[in-house]
Amino acid sequence: MKSLIEAFPQNIHDAIAIAQSSTIRTPKNEIHNIIICGLGGSGIGAKIVANWIQDEIKIPVSLSNEYTLPAFANKNTLVIGSSYSGNTEETTMSINAAHALGCSIIGITSGGNLKSFCAQNGYDCIIVPGGNPPRSALAFSLVQLLHIFAELGFTSPKHLETMSQSANTLSKSISEIQEIGKDLALFLFGKVGVFYSETKYEGVIVRARQQFNENAKYLGWQHTIPEMNHNELVGWSGGDNRFAPVFFSTGDLHPRNQKRLEITMSAVEKKAGKIYVLSAKGSSFIERSLYLIHLVDWSSYYLCEMNKADIMDIEIIDYLKGELSNF
Repeated sequence: MKSLIEAFPQNIHDAIAIAQSSTIRTPKNEIHNIIICGLGGSGIGAKIVANWIQDEIKIPVSLSNEYTLPAFANKNTLVIGSSYSGNTEETTMSINAAHALGCSIIGITSGGNLKSFCAQNGYDCIIVPGGNPPRSALAFSLVQLLHIFAELGFTSPKHLETMSQSANTLSKSISEIQEIGKDLALFLFGKVGVFYSETKYEGVIVRARQQFNENAKYLGWQHTIPEMNHNELVGWSGGDNRFAPVFFSTGDLHPRNQKRLEITMSAVEKKAGKIYVLSAKGSSFIERSLYLIHLVDWSSYYLCEMNKADIMDIEIIDYLKGELSNF
């Protein structure tokens, strides 16, 4: 896993090369909405990209983490299936439903049933390198989704250039990122992590929680500002030093959310005793997001070492899939 985390910047460059050699055909029907299907390490890329493009794309983008599609799906819907293995049952069932409804379909996968389905039915499918844990392949889903949106004219083609520049910045900043990652792991160790950001960075903090879950075998939760100011903030009346609140500070918040963040940090610190402010670096939304993602990946690795856990172990997920296979 350490090698896979180290490879993240290079994965971005490799993913861009794959995108540049992939052709995405214009759908035969006009697209009125987009649904991206994916779960876990494959699905989180969709959430992050949806955050990145929400102020740019002119049609609705929905995420499906289920077996079924929303009732609005029809021939004017583009359904993107993102499954690293190609065998995620929720995603493959949703893609079959999309096919039956006459939706346009594009796949992103390393192989499996999704690759076969797209080949058999004449759908475009971008093939990425396989064989690793899906959570370590985030760069490939991020880049391919941005590529698809750009190729179909929904977003700017310049985002891939930003991804490439961000990858170079990450490589140059690795020592700093690792040191901050160790410091964050020390803050979280032995406590319950709570991760907060503005809504537009929700994908980044969901990814953070997932990485600590899977890599460090560590429980925690995440929430966003301003929504948490309307409910969870009251819950902190019962907060204490069992919790380790981490605030993602990005420097690009809505002015009123920036003020909300400052007030919230002060209130939570009084209950938890300490808070951790994780400051993003970068000149763009994408660059700041990738900086935080890579830093948290490293922190989850260091926290796993502190917890003396097996970073590759997903035995409980394998058990679940085995039981489901008998159902």
